[in-house]
Amino acid sequence: MNYKIKRTNRKTLCLEITSEGLLVRAPMKTTNAEIDAFIERKKDLIEKHLAGLKKIKDTTPKLTLEKINELADKALDVVPKRVAYYASLLGVTYGRITIRNQQTRWGSCSSKGNLNFNCLLMLAPPEVLDSVIVHELCHRLEMNHSSRFYEHILRVYPDYYKWNKWLKENGRALMARMV
Repeated sequence: MNYKIKRTNRKTLCLEITSEGLLVRAPMKTTNAEIDAFIERKKDLIEKHLAGLKKIKDTTPKLTLEKINELADKALDVVPKRVAYYASLLGVTYGRITIRNQQTRWGSCSSKGNLNFNCLLMLAPPEVLDSVIVHELCHRLEMNHSSRFYEHILRVYPDYYKWNKWLKENGRALMARMV
């Protein structure tokens, strides 16, 4: 089975199915033999998820470059207003807002407070966009995913888990629409 390895300071092995295939996130000192054994133990699950991803990619209509640009323009109109609204509720500041057509991320927040959002969020329900915005803005309070981080989210967006679940269940199909 082909895969890419990304070694980091993490403590455990992790598998990620990306649009390019299988990515293994591994602690720095993990041997290739340990990684191979881990993959072998998870082989059935990996094959099931890769087959599902291939089916999604093969059956999902692709967006044209023109449509992607339309989504980005719409996001440039919608996202800053939603960010301003939730930033005021959270009492946080932020830097630049950028809209991108990424294939692996819905949003990000830099240590300087710059926010990035995926234009494909315009294809999701507005509540999903709000959940991603709140998630990224809460990184202005906690640059991690601790329990305090999620307490901040739930304080201003109690339905966060509902819409985060929607994104987990439907996000791959949205990502598969990228050219």
